[in-house]
Amino acid sequence: MATAQIALTWVAYGIAVAILMLVSAIFVYTYQTPRDRSAIVSTVTIFTLTSLLATVLLLPVDIALVSSTSLSSQGRKKNWATPEHIHSILLTLKIVYYTLYSLDALLCLIVVPFTHFWYEEYDEVASEDGDQSFASRFFGALKYTLAFIILVVILFLVGFFVPIARDSRGGHHLDLDFFKKLLSENRGERALTFALGLLMTLGTILYVIYTAAGFALLPISFIKSAPSISAPMLAETTASALETNRERQRMLESRNIGTAEGMPTKDQRELEALIREERTLVRRERLAAEAGGQGKSIILKAWLKIQAVFRPLKLLGGILLLLVSIVIWVSMLITGIDKAKNSICKRQCGYILAHISIFQPINWIFVQCSKVFPVDYIIVTLLVLFFFTSSVVGIARIGIRFFWLRIFRIRHAHTSPQALLIAAVMLALIVLAINYSLAMIVAPQYATYGPQTFCTREPKHPGEQPDCSNHPEMIFACTELSEHAAAKDVCTPSVVSQFLNRITFNFPFFGMVDFWAQFAFLGVFLLVFVTALFRAPKADVDQLDRDAEEDEEEGLLASTGRRFGSAWEDITGHTRGSTGSGGRLIRDDAR
Repeated sequence: MATAQIALTWVAYGIAVAILMLVSAIFVYTYQTPRDRSAIVSTVTIFTLTSLLATVLLLPVDIALVSSTSLSSQGRKKNWATPEHIHSILLTLKIVYYTLYSLDALLCLIVVPFTHFWYEEYDEVASEDGDQSFASRFFGALKYTLAFIILVVILFLVGFFVPIARDSRGGHHLDLDFFKKLLSENRGERALTFALGLLMTLGTILYVIYTAAGFALLPISFIKSAPSISAPMLAETTASALETNRERQRMLESRNIGTAEGMPTKDQRELEALIREERTLVRRERLAAEAGGQGKSIILKAWLKIQAVFRPLKLLGGILLLLVSIVIWVSMLITGIDKAKNSICKRQCGYILAHISIFQPINWIFVQCSKVFPVDYIIVTLLVLFFFTSSVVGIARIGIRFFWLRIFRIRHAHTSPQALLIAAVMLALIVLAINYSLAMIVAPQYATYGPQTFCTREPKHPGEQPDCSNHPEMIFACTELSEHAAAKDVCTPSVVSQFLNRITFNFPFFGMVDFWAQFAFLGVFLLVFVTALFRAPKADVDQLDRDAEEDEEEGLLASTGRRFGSAWEDITGHTRGSTGSGGRLIRDDAR
């Protein structure tokens, strides 16, 4: 039974990761601009997003496996949960955690930057002329990536030699076995802890800006998903404006027919402005027709109709997400106040909270749901995905910026490969911050011990487990400060909580920054939420016009490229191949 439950948990985890890999592929394909698609950029981005999602989804697996060793209703370990079996489970989790964390750091600091420089090194003209080989492009990208490799080496060297905190700096609370286990003695593990602690702190900055904004914008975007102007209404309005525009042009032209001096300058300027407006209205009319399904397949038209039918359900889903966001916000605020006031070691250990002193809604919900397997694990998984999706929404809405300057935008079918790679790096850092927030702030007690409990009743015989089957009043929840002998035998902390506590305990500066940044997260959420709540949605017609202009520009660039190709062939006297620009010209003319 135990082996089946553990295997089922890992199989469910693998299926979830496989599904999310497909989602990542669809996301990259949907958002990447068609004219700049790159196979290596798409592959690296999909793999990076999958690795990040696998990392955040490991949290519910961790809690599920650790909690499966105990019988919470009786406050004891299950019969099969021997110390050797528990050690095997924890070792497997630790290996998977360190593998994924190391992979995320490697992707973030080396692979993605190399891919970015690889893409930038591409020279279409030199490649077609044979002047740029694979080796020259590879070494050109590697030359710039060396700076990131040196950065990784420096990070691990600093982490290898930097002094860590010692238990002598604190009070008697730090003499407990729980805190002694957090002191890293292995220098390799210490180096990895320091590097990930630094990356987690950097990710917390992005988490405060992007995840907090997306946390507020995601529910409101569902609520306000109904467009302020429908596709038929946009088409009708555009057609009316286009008719008015052309009527005005005819009036200007007819008024100046037969005049010897020609059209006056004022009328000429007005006519030119009307012609420019006419081009914009024609593009807008085409976009409105496409949005209404005109010229599309029957399946796509049916999908558009289904979206319109289920739009009220999307509204209800937005309201539900909004309520969830508010409850999470309140829970984070309560935990933050509780930690700031009741932490046993304050900033010396990153505000580790021994036990919850104030009622916390999210933690209580998880504890109650843990009584019905596997409801609590499903909710944790949905909560993890909610935070990750909020981060994606925040990056898409705010854009990739350097202070107030927008560098890239994440938009449907208009996202450059460079923007996708930078967004992947940002999400890699944000995932580390999400892990800290979920385990240390959102549901600290549940993320550490899950629903585990211990029985304080004395066992009948030495070496046996205590029996509280008929004494529920003697069953208590596991906490970091549980000093009872039975708690040391029954309570097994999750691997992620031990890892995060090791970072904040050994390097208190990281813990202090990460903790107080949670209040900044709450402030940003409140500011964005209030602003978006009272801001009326607008039809971004200007954005539609800009997108249409980009599409036309893409067509013009392709056409210009074909003409230059034809001119070069006329000069040289031979073609580049039957599948080259000539073949494309025939297909384009056929269209």
